Amino acid sequence: MSYLPLDEIEVYQMVMDIGDDVWEIVIGWDYFLKDTIGKQFCRSADSISANIAEGYGRFHYNENRNFCFYARGSLLESKTWLKKAHKRKIISDDVYSAILEKLSRCHLKLNKYIKTIGKTPPKNDK
Repeated sequence: MSYLPLDEIEVYQMVMDIGDDVWEIVIGWDYFLKDTIGKQFCRSADSISANIAEGYGRFHYNENRNFCFYARGSLLESKTWLKKAHKRKIISDDVYSAILEKLSRCHLKLNKYIKTIGKTPPKNDK
């Protein structure tokens, strides 16, 4: 049995892209917005992939699963910051809908990935 390299796991690829998307959105905000919502939003979005990576590198599957639970928490935190930015009219309806859709798809993929940990090698869950 061989394991997929981390970069080939679909949910990891997806959340890496979301982190970049959030960065591109926040980088254009003014100082106050970056310093309040922006930093939190970027950190939570980047934390999703960071936790998946850290879990992937752990020795035992239970540790991997736990870090994926942390990733899921960061994903939900990212949804919260997205909703706050939208409610406060910092981002448009279109940007809000696009990022929310990506986060929602990743949420489902992450749940599927978590279910596979410890049962079989990580799969590209397309």
